[in-house]
Amino acid sequence: MPYGSQPASGAPYGAQPAAPFPGQPGYPGPAPYAPTPPPSGGKSKGLIVGLAAGAVTLTLLCCGGGLAYVAFNGDEEDPTPAASGSATPGPDGSPSATPSTSGPESGGPDGPSNNNSLTARYASEMSAVCDGGAILNAAPYTAPAGSKAYVFSNSPDRPSSWSQKTISSAKPYYARSADFATVSVIGCLKMVEGSEGAPKKCQYKNSEDKVVTVDYISSRYTLTFHAAQTGEKVGDGGTVTAPAARCPSFISYNKVTMKSYASPDSGTIEAALDRFLK
Repeated sequence: MPYGSQPASGAPYGAQPAAPFPGQPGYPGPAPYAPTPPPSGGKSKGLIVGLAAGAVTLTLLCCGGGLAYVAFNGDEEDPTPAASGSATPGPDGSPSATPSTSGPESGGPDGPSNNNSLTARYASEMSAVCDGGAILNAAPYTAPAGSKAYVFSNSPDRPSSWSQKTISSAKPYYARSADFATVSVIGCLKMVEGSEGAPKKCQYKNSEDKVVTVDYISSRYTLTFHAAQTGEKVGDGGTVTAPAARCPSFISYNKVTMKSYASPDSGTIEAALDRFLK
């Protein structure tokens, strides 16, 4: 059989033909290029969908006006803000993150003195003042007159959960939710322990169209005023009642205890604000 691509004759018997040089006929060409396949061991990351489960409060329509059942979902959780910063070269030339300096600085003799200080992103976060905190980006408090105010209250079922009370937009101290940074006064309503009155029995229909009896309970609250930026107490609003003389058209109640606590009286809250912020 001929060797490589050399002719079958022309070489002496028994002599091996010289190996071809590169470029000559019979010299094997380069191996065909085979691209390296992409790594196939890694798994593609899946998208994780989180279901934000808002607390569902049972709300019923009073039997006096046509019995019905309504369920309201709680507010969604505040979105988590992304940290900001800029890339600057490090000592070895590699980029390193430099924190943004747009926010309030902490530490030092002029820094916040309250360890529970925070920068509010929403009006609801200003309730931290009622838990002993302070709001770094709130308006500074100088005097009651001309101040903007928010009022929050807790409940026996959730003493560390605060709900914002409604204030008439006609009041000079009213501030919209979007204008929370203009607020300098926070009113805190805390229920007086042991002030609950005799429950009023109120009947409603639940989701299964069955009549249920809810204990509607009155109580009293103490109202105190605090400087939003420092948390310091600046005034006392006295006692505010939470009357439960009549069954409300709509009610939120604890499904286990079958109890519902009346809210502080809005008119009494505004009267206390009028006296302090005049």
